[in-house]
Amino acid sequence: MLTRLKKKFQSKIASVAEKLGNAGFTPNTMSLLGILLAVLSAAFYINAKDSHLFTFLAAVLLLLSGLCDALDGAIARVCSKTTVFGGFFDSVLDRYADALVYSAIILGGLCELHWGAIALVGSLLVSYTRARAEAEKVNMESVGLMERPERIIIVAIATLAGIYVEDALNFGILLLAVLTNITVVQRIFYFYKKTKPNESGT
Repeated sequence: MLTRLKKKFQSKIASVAEKLGNAGFTPNTMSLLGILLAVLSAAFYINAKDSHLFTFLAAVLLLLSGLCDALDGAIARVCSKTTVFGGFFDSVLDRYADALVYSAIILGGLCELHWGAIALVGSLLVSYTRARAEAEKVNMESVGLMERPERIIIVAIATLAGIYVEDALNFGILLLAVLTNITVVQRIFYFYKKTKPNESGT
């Protein structure tokens, strides 16, 4: 079910990416737009505790930032604009975006400090394990529960639910604190299996 939904989404994104690429948008432009939206989202999160409007805007801007993150890679692929620097630049900006949003949620008093800190560390390590593994030629795409799109969706849904249900965002962050670190462990074991010596051949 999730695989079918992901393929359908990727197909739609590719179509939009082609139109944006033809209109002059570059992958780096989308990456910069994504970090700008993340900064705005973080600003609303810091002030969201006493404003349902700010809470709503924080979630919407976070989703739009995530959409830009999907589009930058899609434009690069569809329009043959993939570059080593572009991939590196996008990855760095994504880490800034994650750190800004989680920090804003913590500073805004929207979650318990320890859960927010654990979720932030787990989120960054999910990305680090992929980058480190792929530097060793081990593909980590789709390995583990909580890749970046899933994390963004959980935070956004929990944020919107928080308008109606007290502590919904805190629960969402707690969930991420657990699941991101499970994902790190999954990736460690996956990397180990892919790289361990072939004992039967020794």
